[in-house]
Amino acid sequence: MDSACIRIAFAVSASKNSMPPDSAFPTETWLLGVVGMSPTVLTETLWALAHERPATVPSRVIVITTTRGRNEIERSLFKPLPRFNDSTPWQALREALALEGHDMRDKLRFGLTGDDIRIITVQDPSTGLSRELSDIRSPQENEAAADFILEQVRGIVQNPDVDLVASVAGGRKTMGALLYGCMTLAARETDRLTHVLVNEPFETLREFYFPGQPGGSVATLSGQSHDPALACVDLADISFVPIRNLFLRELNRPVGNFRALVEVCRSGVRRRSGEDLRIEISLRRTLLTVNGSTLDTSAREHAVLVTLARRAKDNTQPLTNYKEAAEAVQEMLDELRDSLSATESFACWAHELFGKDLDEELIRKVLSSLRGKLRDQGPPLSLLAQCLPERGRFSIEVPGPMIHLKP
Repeated sequence: MDSACIRIAFAVSASKNSMPPDSAFPTETWLLGVVGMSPTVLTETLWALAHERPATVPSRVIVITTTRGRNEIERSLFKPLPRFNDSTPWQALREALALEGHDMRDKLRFGLTGDDIRIITVQDPSTGLSRELSDIRSPQENEAAADFILEQVRGIVQNPDVDLVASVAGGRKTMGALLYGCMTLAARETDRLTHVLVNEPFETLREFYFPGQPGGSVATLSGQSHDPALACVDLADISFVPIRNLFLRELNRPVGNFRALVEVCRSGVRRRSGEDLRIEISLRRTLLTVNGSTLDTSAREHAVLVTLARRAKDNTQPLTNYKEAAEAVQEMLDELRDSLSATESFACWAHELFGKDLDEELIRKVLSSLRGKLRDQGPPLSLLAQCLPERGRFSIEVPGPMIHLKP
């Protein structure tokens, strides 16, 4: 095969190429892939990895899939084919790599066991029984897939002697997106995320597994024959930002699922953003100042801001819903009205709100309006937008000492 057809689209650092034998870096590489109804992405990816400079032949292959995907893997990769001299495509790949000079001892461990092919499961909330998924269609199944993929990534990256290569090439687009998210949350700087691309028509040929496969030409549905040796395989590294080190303290906590971990990291982002903001909120007029930049707010927006600021300065626990938030804003307004004389009350910015009932829908609309105003202003005011309340959390993610209520 013409080696020019194998184009590996990434850069390998010189430091990794020159690792000494006693290096503390991981000593094994594992491939983790999401796979659907086209398991050949595995053999294509492995062929491309083996033709890197330097070559990478993983010690293990682990697949995340559904029951339909498992059946397709068995049919496509582990069924002997006459054109491969009754070898399976998986055996043919190993033999082809060995003929090229790759040492295949303790390499490419993979099979039909549950340790190699890991089926996404979902729990029935009414019975508590879990079942394997045949596909991912509902929001509940999507959430279960996210949790399952996260646990697979976590289980691998916790081993300091293993380098992870994750592949998003197979499965539903949802699975690839979730794997990307899990790698961002849990993977290390040394881990990789890849996607394999194969030129036409080989991309759509079910009997194409890798460019060096035996058995001669493969045919399209229309009967046209194509030589696998002419296939070009591109392995592209997908850039991702590993944030585990930014949130090491949070990630070391027993966060149970994907959604909870995302919220933990979001909270960390908000907190870090808030630490750099100095906020001044006037009690005499509807004026907000963030790091010297000012914004005129409506009376309702200002009432919410004053309530949030007071609770932050008192280090009060966040409220969990907008009904409680409406009650807190109402309480603040009642206290403000009671502290003013009749003349002062009439002149107060909050006069139009005194005596009116606030509800949770109004609080939701006010927060949406305030976020929009802040974002339209750009930094530094826009940075405050991400620190405002979100569903399930009525609080401002800014340290109390950085908030100043001006008489």
